[in-house]
Amino acid sequence: MKKVLGALLLGATIVSAFIAYSMYTNHSAKQTAAIEQKQAAEKAEKKTEKKKKPVLKVEDLTYQLKDSRTGQVMKEFKPVHYKDKDVYDQEIKQLASELAKGIDTPMQNIKMDANGSLTGGSQQIILKEAELVKNLQNLNTKQLDVKVPIYETAPNVTAASAQGIADVSLASYSTRFRPSDTSRNRNVQLSAEAINNVVLGPGDSFSYNQTVGERTAERGYQPAPEIINKQLVMGIGGGICQTSSTLFNAIDGAGLQVTARSHHSKHVGYVPAGRDATVSWGGPDFKFTNNKDYPVIIKAYANVNTGVLTVDVRTSQHAI
Repeated sequence: MKKVLGALLLGATIVSAFIAYSMYTNHSAKQTAAIEQKQAAEKAEKKTEKKKKPVLKVEDLTYQLKDSRTGQVMKEFKPVHYKDKDVYDQEIKQLASELAKGIDTPMQNIKMDANGSLTGGSQQIILKEAELVKNLQNLNTKQLDVKVPIYETAPNVTAASAQGIADVSLASYSTRFRPSDTSRNRNVQLSAEAINNVVLGPGDSFSYNQTVGERTAERGYQPAPEIINKQLVMGIGGGICQTSSTLFNAIDGAGLQVTARSHHSKHVGYVPAGRDATVSWGGPDFKFTNNKDYPVIIKAYANVNTGVLTVDVRTSQHAI
């Protein structure tokens, strides 16, 4: 009897344990399933949110073009054609050109007065268009400030470096004009005076139009024949191209670097063919740079009695 009761008790215990284990397993499975279900829901929700979040595009943003010197905003720019490379490149090149027109300022060269002292002069200001175009070609959605590269260069001359600057001639060139042509001669004389005693330090640039200035009656320039479209016509300042052409031959002889020069539309008689340098206000300019490692001075003389214009490029004895 005792054996029977023991067996029944053992059986009941086993059944109870099995039932308890089954209940625990089912509960754990339900918990695991609930957790997995919750995780799946959260993952799906995040995926949905990610899909809903808008993707930033360069062409949808507005960029601020800032002066590299001051950080000041110069212009706001929206690159709507960013994906169309040809159209966009044309657009930003035009933008860079327009900005440069309002920024670029030629160097105003220093001059030497009658007492040998340096006077005047102002820095050159240049907006590097190619550099700005490159910056605009490489826009991104994280940086909305675009640097507008503007550089300033002051004349590279000091009183010490200009000591004895007129001692030695590097090159001289002379041309002739008719002493009887008083109006034209006056223009030659005025333009020669404008370039006389200009001092260029190493690396300094020269612009004929900037140095001579606008040729107007108010400034003393006279009506005289000038060449336009292969024709001789009357114009205020006719004759100043003889000064620019004489200057070209002198600085070319001195080995300075010509950076801009144009020919007349017909031959002129005061220099050999191909040795001229035509200029006009708002049009062709004659430009060069002092590529020497020492300063030079330009001397220009127009003798209206003998009809001789001479341009001499000089420097100090110890410089060469």
